[in-house]
Amino acid sequence: MSRRLAIFALTAAFGAAHCVAQSPVGTTETSVAISGITQTGTDLDAGGRFHWGGGIASASIARQFTPQFNAGLSVQYSYEEWKFNSDNVAFGGQSPWSNLSRPVLGVDLTYAATEDLVFSLSPTFGWSYDTKANASDGQVYGALLTATKVFSPTLVLGLGAGVFRDVEKTRAFPFLIVDWKIDDRWSVTNPFPAGPAGGAGLELVYAWNERWQIAGGATYRSYRYRLAHDSPYPDGIGESRSIPVFARLTHKFGKASRVDFYAGVLLDGKLTVENAGGSEVASDQYQAAPVLGLTLASRF
Repeated sequence: MSRRLAIFALTAAFGAAHCVAQSPVGTTETSVAISGITQTGTDLDAGGRFHWGGGIASASIARQFTPQFNAGLSVQYSYEEWKFNSDNVAFGGQSPWSNLSRPVLGVDLTYAATEDLVFSLSPTFGWSYDTKANASDGQVYGALLTATKVFSPTLVLGLGAGVFRDVEKTRAFPFLIVDWKIDDRWSVTNPFPAGPAGGAGLELVYAWNERWQIAGGATYRSYRYRLAHDSPYPDGIGESRSIPVFARLTHKFGKASRVDFYAGVLLDGKLTVENAGGSEVASDQYQAAPVLGLTLASRF
């Protein structure tokens, strides 16, 4: 991602839910989550180092309006503070960006065509920008469309597609929805929702008991940001992308709350800068980057 354990940090980024069970009519469910994340100092291939840290806060609310139809709203805000050493070569010894902000609003619409077949549409709209840039110049908008089928009490599979306009670039991608309970302890699932930054990834989970889980997984993530007018690349676009591979340790507090501890590494990472016209002007890859994260989540 090129980040994010914070996205490992789940939980209400906007995407396709793969639970097809419908709640009783009139049921309203609310969820909240807060995450902290840090990437330790990492070497750039051309020379120099960087690191960053930040957090994500999210909330969602959903209501079962009819036996077939469920609708919800979600909001998320993420913030990152980046530090580049002055000896970096690719970016001329300067910091291409510093403080990054990404508020996103989402709507989730779910329709159960039958007891075992569910369709969902999830449009989102947000902004992705350096805090010294104009938020309106960093618009991100698009939608996810999914179809999910129950094959058995232990196997739910689906397909999804996302199309997003992400700071002057259009992205389209397919993704797989998986919820497979192999046995009483082992399962395979999507570790976090799909969204503007990419698909949902896959995660293998082992449940020690009702309270504790350990898991490991991977995905692909790419984030774009509008840069500040007074940055080394005025009104340009920064992009960070990588393949996060992670391990998770979870402790549940009852059925509604949990804490997730994450340790991971960002592989095949790359930082890119485009000018205001969308042409690449600087880029560099970086070494495997260790990442640590923590998420607290609850629903009620």
